[in-house]
Amino acid sequence: MDLHADGSVLLISCYELGHQPLGVAWPLGFLTRAGYSAVSMDIAVEPFDAAMAARARFVGISVPMHTAMRLGVRVIARIRELNPECHICCFGLYAALNAEYLLDHGADSCVGGECETPLVELVESLDRGSNADSHREPGSGVAGVITRTQSARPNLARLPFVIPERGRLPSLEKYARLEHDGHTRTAGHVEASRGCLHLCTHCPIPPVYGGRFFIVPPEIVLEDIRQQVAAGATHITFGDPDFLNGPKHSLRVVRAMHDEFPSLTFDFTAKVEHLLQRGEDLPEFTESGCLFIISAVESLSDRVLRILDKNHTRDDVVAALGLVRDAGIALRPTWVVFTPWTTLDDYCEVLDFIEANCLIDHVDPIQYAIRLLIPPGSWLAEHAETLPHRGPLDEAAFTFRWTHPDPRMDQLQKDVSRLVEMDLKAGEDSAATFYRVTELAHGRQPAAAVCPLDPDRWRAPRLTESWFC
Repeated sequence: MDLHADGSVLLISCYELGHQPLGVAWPLGFLTRAGYSAVSMDIAVEPFDAAMAARARFVGISVPMHTAMRLGVRVIARIRELNPECHICCFGLYAALNAEYLLDHGADSCVGGECETPLVELVESLDRGSNADSHREPGSGVAGVITRTQSARPNLARLPFVIPERGRLPSLEKYARLEHDGHTRTAGHVEASRGCLHLCTHCPIPPVYGGRFFIVPPEIVLEDIRQQVAAGATHITFGDPDFLNGPKHSLRVVRAMHDEFPSLTFDFTAKVEHLLQRGEDLPEFTESGCLFIISAVESLSDRVLRILDKNHTRDDVVAALGLVRDAGIALRPTWVVFTPWTTLDDYCEVLDFIEANCLIDHVDPIQYAIRLLIPPGSWLAEHAETLPHRGPLDEAAFTFRWTHPDPRMDQLQKDVSRLVEMDLKAGEDSAATFYRVTELAHGRQPAAAVCPLDPDRWRAPRLTESWFC
């Protein structure tokens, strides 16, 4: 199988939170170094190119998250119609968690963890025809690659990082933008680390990484920032699962970035506990251009927080919010407001907290509808607190079904989801949506909601993509 011909290797991104996809940019860089001229497609922002798919002999589909998985299985089916002989490999976080389903539904191989080296070795193996023996399935024998006849653990060997290849991706202008002070600006997206030190039970990262994380060399991060600034970025999102897993490394990167690009702004994601531990660093982040920090608060119920192993409490959330605000940075909390253990009072408390702390413009409306996902391999799947509520695995939806002991909560989740979707399509003010959701939560008609906030008010900085899962 000659994979050096133009178009023979195709990488497809399905969705990456509205960002130009690092899930494809990284392996493109690794493949380029190995001598392959791979091409790419991002179906989140451009039409599916049937001719490109029909021409490829190897197709890699990036599935780093749940939404990408849902789209990815449709892509597999489409490619199989157009090009039944090509090798399809799914790679990324959700490829490792859902390998059995993917292999049963059209994929030939799956790669998880630090997937770039196994992905390149798989392409090289197929290129050499190493699996020409009819008794061996293509891809079998390559470390870290899962096939129908070979199981493999996610690759957790440190990678020899290269600069992500972005020249073959759609322009930054097609992706989520920074919205700040009434204007929008072009945003870039980098990673300074991968994996995570922490073991939150609901997160898909621990079952794959097991508490490990990997530093991306600062010179690689800086060069990636440079190429995005050259492409028009004036804001950078650090897409690390937790930017403060390696705080000295993060500060080193931020200082170098600010020295070279003093007008560049940025945002990052960090756990509540890290914001408390590294509070003394927050003023420096402010001075270096940090506009906002995303933090997965998830809940204000200490019981729910214990089950999710978040390692913070409601009081910690209040303290972290104070530290971030004192530093002049906006905190954008994210939530998992519907779990089997969240009561109606808990849900209403989150809404009350958001209003009382002037966070309405810091929370994207979709957050009021987020329902706990329990994917295959999740540490919550067999958790003692989950089992009384858990149903069977819905393979096609990539999650275990669960039912709330209070039927009102399952109905409320459906009603809030419909309301939020309707308001988003109608272009409603997010504050109006908040007050409509509040009416729903209290058993009243959302049409009766009155929004007291000025439509011309100052809004907290945000990215224009509102999905976080």
